Amino acid sequence: MEPIRNRYEFVVLFDVENGNPNGDPDAGNMPRIDPETGYGLVTDVCLKRKIRNYVETVKEDSTGYRIYIKDGVPLNRSDKEACVYVGVDADKLKEAKKKDAQLDEKLRDFMCRNFFDVRTFGAVMTTFMKGALNCGQVRGPVQLGFARSIDPILPQEVTITRTAITTEADAEKKDTEFGNKYIIPYALYRCEGFISANLARKTTGFSEDDLALLWEAILNIFENDRSAGRGKMAVRELIVFKHDSELGNAPAHKLFELVNISKKDGVTAPRAYSDYTVTVDANSLPKGVTCTRMA
Repeated sequence: MEPIRNRYEFVVLFDVENGNPNGDPDAGNMPRIDPETGYGLVTDVCLKRKIRNYVETVKEDSTGYRIYIKDGVPLNRSDKEACVYVGVDADKLKEAKKKDAQLDEKLRDFMCRNFFDVRTFGAVMTTFMKGALNCGQVRGPVQLGFARSIDPILPQEVTITRTAITTEADAEKKDTEFGNKYIIPYALYRCEGFISANLARKTTGFSEDDLALLWEAILNIFENDRSAGRGKMAVRELIVFKHDSELGNAPAHKLFELVNISKKDGVTAPRAYSDYTVTVDANSLPKGVTCTRMA
């Protein structure tokens, strides 16, 4: 399949209701927050994990759509597959590369062809075993930033009780135990992303079919990933800016500035997506750039 030929930028709007979208393990799993401003944060790693999970669910490891960074699968197990493909013993890879100057490229291309997340997000495919197992480092064409809430958030710690007692000794003294969980009553988050057609052509081969699957995954990112701890989460809108060239027709930040999100009159504490107005200034789109809104 031919790689994509157009550069893209995109904005993802998603919200959470009575849940914790991305807990911070260094803060007792409290929702991530910018301490200076009070705005909520969701990491790019969290969002990419959910995209990987969606693709894995839909494609079920079909050819070309396997997932490299996957629960329960050591990275060097997948790396060794590339070594088998090029006919090199993984333990002797370092010596083999000295004899074949094209070996790095062959290994990289195998990983890009077979693993959707390598082709999309890139990966550092180096693991240390007997003789360094190195399938290269790939900078993926699709990059995400942190998501940030539109308004400051106020995480709430909710005390809960449970009837599952931990030990026999405790069971003799009590019928319930106390616990706690963090929730955000409501927050709307904005994430910005970038897609480089140049990297897709030169490095990974990220194709139009891959792009369509990426949009599908983003729009359904939470639909098969439900959790009581995360509450009700939903992607509300995906706004895509498409350039008519490989290197782009306008700076990304100017396109992002065209997307404006504001609270409706009289709303002080938003509790639903309908409390916001989302607009895109289509009249100010630079020449050579089109905008599509998906929901």
